[in-house]
Amino acid sequence: VGLPNVGKSTLFKALTKKQVDIANYPFCTIQPNTGVVKVPDNRLDQLSRLNNSAQIIPASIEFVDIAGLVKGAHKGEGLGNQFLSHIREVDAIAHVVRAFVDKDVVHVSGAPDPKGDIETINLELIYADMATVEKRIASVRSQLKSGSDKKIEELLALLEKLKSTLDAGRLASTIELTLEEKKSIRDLSLLTLKPYIFVLNTDESGSVDASLADVIAESTQSATSVTLCAKIESEMAELTPEEIAELGLASTGLDTLIRTAYETLYLITYFTSGPKETRAWTITRGTKAPQAAGEIHTDFEKGFIRAEVINWKDLVDACGELAAKEKGLIRLEGKEYVVQDGDVMVFRFA
Repeated sequence: VGLPNVGKSTLFKALTKKQVDIANYPFCTIQPNTGVVKVPDNRLDQLSRLNNSAQIIPASIEFVDIAGLVKGAHKGEGLGNQFLSHIREVDAIAHVVRAFVDKDVVHVSGAPDPKGDIETINLELIYADMATVEKRIASVRSQLKSGSDKKIEELLALLEKLKSTLDAGRLASTIELTLEEKKSIRDLSLLTLKPYIFVLNTDESGSVDASLADVIAESTQSATSVTLCAKIESEMAELTPEEIAELGLASTGLDTLIRTAYETLYLITYFTSGPKETRAWTITRGTKAPQAAGEIHTDFEKGFIRAEVINWKDLVDACGELAAKEKGLIRLEGKEYVVQDGDVMVFRFA
């Protein structure tokens, strides 16, 4: 998300290498564009070489390019309400902030103002959430008229706490919520509770106003920021991995953004690897072995017996499964094992 002409669609095209409408005027993007991209992971290449795998299947993540929001979007300015509804469907928000100056690219407010732009987008999300919370408060209060109920009273107290925070111009994510409280308001799909990434789109110099870090820190407690130049990333997206390596780059800004998005969603990767394929499987941090097995097939979870587990680096260093077993590096884990990022797993099931 972001204001019009901050580089969202340029960035999206570079991310997905997918042709989208890009033009120097607001609202060029009306329908959200979606693209699935692979998560960069050099562990896959090493495991594939070890097992002479016929194919590699990486983890993936979906990006959605939503048209520019403007001041007053929550009241329908621009194409606001339509766009805000698109944001409700995503798991995390990447807010693209224009941190470059280019007289040939118009700014919706006249002149680039990164701090003001962040405030504008935040306020639009806050106003949209405020309307949602106020509607739910009215509904809960009417429920209480028919008699007291402890759970409903607790929900009302939480909703009023959220309203006070939003009224003060702060994102809902600045409140410390228990797991139960999060569950009780999950159906609201509050925009300002979603994980947040700031993408600072700079010019070719890559310089960013140091004070922006303070603005981001004040905005939300859990935000991560990625700095890149969408123009350069767009040009580099046309290069092969070999050409990028020749430039002396271990990875690109896009790689950093993709990995940051993956980590922001509390996702980790485990691997299966053999002659047929080496594959990355995506699970939420904290997932136990049976549920991880269920990502491959529901039968694996239902009939789970145990898992053979080894860290990918230990497997590569041992030069294969047979040597790893001889060295006692492969463990047998049961139903309570919490899968770790980088585990290579073989599941046994009935």
